[in-house]
Amino acid sequence: MSIQRYMIESVENIPQLSARAAFSIDSSAVFREDHDISPIQVADGLSYMPWGVDDEMPYKILNLIEQDETLSTCLLWNAQMCYGNGLEYVMDGASSEVVDDVEEWMLDNPLPSFFLGMAQDLKYWGFAITVFVLSASRKKIARVLRKEAMYCRFAPADKTGRIDKVLYANWRNNPCKEDIEVIPLLDENAPLSDLMSRNKGDKFAVLTRIPTADHTYYPIPYWASILKSKWYNIKRLIAVAKESKIKNTAPLKYHVEISDKYFDRIFKREHITSPVEQAKRVAKEKQNILDFLTGAENSGKTWFSNFYVTPDGKEQHEVVVTRIDSSKEGGDWETDVQEAVNMICFTLQVHSNLVGSVPGKSQTNNSGSDKRELYTIAQALQKPYHDLMFVPHNVLIRFNGWKGVKVRVPFIKLTTLDENTDAKLVTLDNQVG
Repeated sequence: MSIQRYMIESVENIPQLSARAAFSIDSSAVFREDHDISPIQVADGLSYMPWGVDDEMPYKILNLIEQDETLSTCLLWNAQMCYGNGLEYVMDGASSEVVDDVEEWMLDNPLPSFFLGMAQDLKYWGFAITVFVLSASRKKIARVLRKEAMYCRFAPADKTGRIDKVLYANWRNNPCKEDIEVIPLLDENAPLSDLMSRNKGDKFAVLTRIPTADHTYYPIPYWASILKSKWYNIKRLIAVAKESKIKNTAPLKYHVEISDKYFDRIFKREHITSPVEQAKRVAKEKQNILDFLTGAENSGKTWFSNFYVTPDGKEQHEVVVTRIDSSKEGGDWETDVQEAVNMICFTLQVHSNLVGSVPGKSQTNNSGSDKRELYTIAQALQKPYHDLMFVPHNVLIRFNGWKGVKVRVPFIKLTTLDENTDAKLVTLDNQVG
């Protein structure tokens, strides 16, 4: 397991230079896969594919999300846009018996929380897991549950590429076999036929996955490019620089970006296993870097660090020291913050005027008509996601024999003042599953 981030990330004083240095972890390192990924054995006949080399990728990504207000807000915004006015079971063409059956079923299956959770999983991770729980007679689906994607792991695929099991557990705590829920996974391409052919078991999972250009088990979401690029780090560094300037007159002069693997290798080489001793070793190494920066100010010193070349020819360094232009103070960073925020919003396809994330006192603002159009466009872009999210419900409706029932997600259309209403619902024919 990789070293805790709090051990590395900090702002340190360099008294000899009347300056400060910021230490941080390279955000792109969470996607780095130094070795081939192999199944992790839990018990005889039970194994799963790790999510990333160390099976820590989703937790590292979530930690990065939670540290940036713009990224977390944009992801929440996208999930809310995908939710729309909520999932509805339309029963206009159903018999009264079916209507009663569906309404009774809904009392035990809160669709709002399920649908919003599914939207968040798709927007955050690119896939979602739905679980069907059959009735005692196995003739109906009694419950539909969401299993949080970041706690789900896939069993290794067979020779045909078919994944037949999902493992659900709190993987942070190194669970034993008894703590892992093993759920049979229905055929991704034919879930209804697969479910109807099963004559054993009462719980089955359905995988909803966003098609991506290249993935094996766990898709890399499209927005992850903001973590692989430098814009995420730039935005966080500006915040650290401004905080340093407010708390301490000494300017932030250096940014030291360290891969978490750097310290992992030190611990392995020096046989350090105790968390307390690891923290001391991190502090010592950071002081060594500060001593180097102090001496480098007045002499021509050179810093050596490990790096390797990825298959696409890019160099990945374990330690990168960047000198910061300390001439910028206070509001002079404003344009840089705006540029970084706009880049994050652009990557997540969220117009900054809609979420109010662009900082600054004077800035252009769209008219009400422009904002309504942007909102409409954002909702229209949810159509592919809705089509994918309808699949488990269409399977449920058909398996339960609810003739005349369909699913849909109405749009919320913002109106103009002359219509004497703030918003109204719009149902499109192509939204009905």
